[in-house]
Amino acid sequence: MTDTAAPAGATPKAKKSLFKALEIDTRLLGMIGAFVVLCLVFNVVTDGRFLTPRNIFNLTIQTVSVAIMATGMVFVIVTRNIDLSVGSLLAACSAVMAMTQTWLLPDVLGLGLGHPIIWLVAIVVGLVVGTAIGAFQGFLVGYLSIPAFIVTLGGLLVWRNVAWYLTAGQTIGPLDATFMKFGGINGTLGTDASWAVAAVAAVAAVAVIFMARRSKLAHGFPVKPLWAEGLLALVAAGAIVGFIAILNAYDVPIGRLRRIFEARGQEIPEGFSMGYGLPVSVLVLIAIAVAMTVIARRTRLGRYIFATGGNPDAAELSGINTRLLTVKVFAIMGALCALSAVVASARLANHSNDIGTLDELRVIAAAVIGGTALSGGIGTIYGAILGALIMQSLQSGMAMVGVDAPLQNIVVGSVLVLAVLIDIQYRKRTGGK
Repeated sequence: MTDTAAPAGATPKAKKSLFKALEIDTRLLGMIGAFVVLCLVFNVVTDGRFLTPRNIFNLTIQTVSVAIMATGMVFVIVTRNIDLSVGSLLAACSAVMAMTQTWLLPDVLGLGLGHPIIWLVAIVVGLVVGTAIGAFQGFLVGYLSIPAFIVTLGGLLVWRNVAWYLTAGQTIGPLDATFMKFGGINGTLGTDASWAVAAVAAVAAVAVIFMARRSKLAHGFPVKPLWAEGLLALVAAGAIVGFIAILNAYDVPIGRLRRIFEARGQEIPEGFSMGYGLPVSVLVLIAIAVAMTVIARRTRLGRYIFATGGNPDAAELSGINTRLLTVKVFAIMGALCALSAVVASARLANHSNDIGTLDELRVIAAAVIGGTALSGGIGTIYGAILGALIMQSLQSGMAMVGVDAPLQNIVVGSVLVLAVLIDIQYRKRTGGK
């Protein structure tokens, strides 16, 4: 059996263009190119400060919360719905988890502050609340036929003010020390564990690429040339190792190191340094991205979601319970809002009234910029995460340059409209694929 399933008389490999051989999505390539150009421009105008390990580390942990919700927003938009309540739902889940840690468990149930299960119980409670609220909104949309725009617009107003009443408008903190490890700088793996994660992830990426090739060959589907598969595997592994190398290059400041050693009753050795490594929050995002991609591509639920978004009437006639599917999609969105609340509140080390403000716009923008079609049926998880990274890079770069907040919002809004326009033109030229 040959490496490719090309028919007889096909054009020789040497005559194929590089892009055709690699079968790269030109839209994804354009997004990556735009991101690279954006980073290079900001690096120049900030005198090289934008692409430092410190800023890249901060950029990753700032992106996580929105990126987590953006993966769920892909499913919502693919099914031709919208969720305007995600920022307020994040605030409600954050308030519930904060009250669980600082009042319910210590005062009502008698678990002392710092008890080893406080963080776990708080997260479970937050997930239950987020999933329940999401499912409730999905029920209103799916079974009562209330437009998702109206339901979630009401949720935007309701859940943030529910959070306000739960906390009496006060900032709640400090949160549990273990809980705060999910926030980024308070919880990192260190350099050695990060290199181990990089090795496992690189091997897994290469294995997935070649397992997919083997599966296609076994079923008689056309595949890329072997050299193209190898090049893609090399690029994927190199990107993973390079990303971890950048994070490991960000050293813990000497003042923080001194406090760490003083807490242990030790003195910091002369010339000692230590890198932060991979943040736990980024590891959580990676796990969610993998899980959501598997759901989208490998499960019946994922096939039903994209089939319903492509043609709701045909999906219902084929036996798909589109009403129950809507409940499931919004429930997933609610659970992801709760996980984002963990990351966001842990990064701040407390719950504040303004947490998650305008996140609904950032999440929708990330999904749309990442290629999710507002008309439904089309969207990718990795595209949404890349869209979130582009949005955060744009905002962070403008903040470093000294652009004031109103102009930042004007630029972000303009970029969103431009991205939708480009997406519409791209789909017209490619026949909507």
